[in-house]
Amino acid sequence: MIEPPLAAPDIILTLDRDGVIRDATLGGVFAAEVASYWIGLPWVATVPERDGLLLRRILGEVQARGFSPFRQLVQRLPSGREVAVEYTTLHLEGQQDFVAVGKSLQANAEIQCRLIETQQAMSQDYLKLREIETRYRHLVNASSEAVLLLDARDFGVLEANPIAVQTFGLSSGPPKANPGRRLLDSLRPEDLDTFLGMLHEVRERGGAPGTLVRIGAAQHPWFARASLMAAQAHPVFLVQFAPAEGPVPAHPTRCESPLEHLVERSPDAFAVIDHQGAILRANRAFLDLVQMGSETAILGKPLGRWLGRPGADLTVLLANVRRLGAVRLFSTKLYGELGSEIEVEISAVGNAPTNPSHIGVCTRNIDRRLSTESRATSSGQRLDILTKQVGRTSLRRLVDEATEVIERHYIEAALDLAGGNRTVAAELLGISRQSLYVKFGRYGLDGEERAGAHS
Repeated sequence: MIEPPLAAPDIILTLDRDGVIRDATLGGVFAAEVASYWIGLPWVATVPERDGLLLRRILGEVQARGFSPFRQLVQRLPSGREVAVEYTTLHLEGQQDFVAVGKSLQANAEIQCRLIETQQAMSQDYLKLREIETRYRHLVNASSEAVLLLDARDFGVLEANPIAVQTFGLSSGPPKANPGRRLLDSLRPEDLDTFLGMLHEVRERGGAPGTLVRIGAAQHPWFARASLMAAQAHPVFLVQFAPAEGPVPAHPTRCESPLEHLVERSPDAFAVIDHQGAILRANRAFLDLVQMGSETAILGKPLGRWLGRPGADLTVLLANVRRLGAVRLFSTKLYGELGSEIEVEISAVGNAPTNPSHIGVCTRNIDRRLSTESRATSSGQRLDILTKQVGRTSLRRLVDEATEVIERHYIEAALDLAGGNRTVAAELLGISRQSLYVKFGRYGLDGEERAGAHS
């Protein structure tokens, strides 16, 4: 049996007990470097200042235990180039010297760079898709015709622009929750066969002449034409209706009670959602926050569509309302359809103490308040603590410590916000669950205890 070749080290250093390099061998990716330049220099002089403390710790471990586990250092090569190297250091039996064996992490760094570039490309693709979707919705909503997307299997309404919703008496909720979304129920019986025949011909031949139908309680005549569109799950019909006689009939305005009128005029955004998070009612302030022109355009859409982490924030919000009956000062970001991004606070209450069927959601823009608080708190208290270390610690070390304090703070905040659920906390932070576990170990956070405290 042929044994696989062992990976050769990239750096081998022979050190005396004071950490001075007595011999050096470079191989692999560093073969072109002049190793003799290091001989006679203290090992600590060949690494950046920020890694000097870790290097002294390694030498102390070797002297005390005879070996040091794998540690990552930034090694300054004879040419001056700095690379990440993983070292293990051993004490040679029967000799006074130490041996440090290092493996380059340059390949890992390149993979990480490619991963970051891929993530950035995916983010750009997502933004482009979001922009295309926004343009599509604006074009459809601004159309003077009634436009609908019908499921090619059962002819249920999948999408409808505001004119179609108002004129045909449809709703924008999910088909299973809204039986009234079936357009066929609004057709006259004598027009039903004609309309279905047109759709059948479009499916079989790719096109068909338009047809005249009467829809709605007023039985106004409409000229309908359809086309078949490919979709990921199954084909859908794009159906356009143009009024055959005169302008589109006006939809009667909603009769508002004094309470409805006050909610509509409220400067704070207010919406009513069902137990799954679909929007049932929204005032003008909410429409302004999400940058939508009409209430009918957002009815039935999930509230999480506009929140900071689609799916995660809404899941946390609904879970807390179901369990506690109300949520106060839930902080997140809200993204508008035209690209705006604002910090908001959400308060929510259900129509029942537990497991409510309807939830009222009040959303407040706190961008201005946060900017003031961040200048007063973050720039004041936290920087005051770090400022006291100036002169005793290098600038790079100060920056690293500040980064660690901020990162730990936001991990704890995400865990509290997620009720101890580490999967949801990782989604809120935009990192993987495995990365969150690594940070638990780095900052001494006990995720199990925090999760148990919230359960």
